[in-house]
Amino acid sequence: MKAVAIQGSPRKNGNTFFSLTVIKNTLAEEGIDFEIIDIGGKHIRGCTACEKCYENHNGQCAITNDIVNDTVVKMKDADAIIIASPVYYSGIAGTMKCFLDRAFYVAEVNGGWFRHKVGASVVAVRRTGGSMTFNSLNHYLCIAEMLIPTSNYWNVIHGLMPGDAAKDEEGIQIMQMLAKNMAWMLKMRERTKEMKPEQSRKIFTDFIR
Repeated sequence: MKAVAIQGSPRKNGNTFFSLTVIKNTLAEEGIDFEIIDIGGKHIRGCTACEKCYENHNGQCAITNDIVNDTVVKMKDADAIIIASPVYYSGIAGTMKCFLDRAFYVAEVNGGWFRHKVGASVVAVRRTGGSMTFNSLNHYLCIAEMLIPTSNYWNVIHGLMPGDAAKDEEGIQIMQMLAKNMAWMLKMRERTKEMKPEQSRKIFTDFIR
């Protein structure tokens, strides 16, 4: 089994990355492979609402000059996906938001690639806005029908400068518990995959019809 983590901080070795290394080490003890993909420092354009991914159904975003399409394939092939972001103005960092909008929509319109994969959100924050960003990240997991493990608190770790999160003992334990629960859920998923409920065609409505 393999987990893929999307690291959405432009600080490649900052506190967001640190939280993922804690998860990586715990998952390794459970025999689960783990890959961290850095997207926070990349140039990634937001979704342009062109709907070409829906029209073509080729598993590709129409914007092809960045890492989104290649990364979505890695997410499709993984058993678990972690999306991790620092907090910018009490929300998801901009580049990460652009990536998530495109990646999750491509996956959704091409048959629900992430459906029933194990998915978790992780947040790194200096002081406040962590729970709001955590909530926003979880929206992506929920709409994709992913299986969401919990920890013993919200998946938030604290620190300002790179290395600060290593002093957050509670945050470290949260990440360790999250990884252990992820591993347990992955093993349950593997043993019950023949019992997966049938996928339903999505009904789209709006508030005026």
